[in-house]
Amino acid sequence: MRKYLLNLLIALDQGANTLLGGDPDETISSRAGKGQAEGKRWACVLCRFLDWFERDHCTKSIERNEGADAVVTD
Repeated sequence: MRKYLLNLLIALDQGANTLLGGDPDETISSRAGKGQAEGKRWACVLCRFLDWFERDHCTKSIERNEGADAVVTD
């Protein structure tokens, strides 16, 4: 049951990223981690917030092989 819930949360995360113009196979955290590395304000703010729950969450979440199919390039 725990694995099911985790998979469901990841699917929701990827769906939200898709609605925001991102790659449908990438999570918002991965996209934010890449944006933070580029100094994008929105990403820095989001990653700072997520750090309250897990230190360096965005950096740990970066999926280097995802993001090429994004519609919107931040």
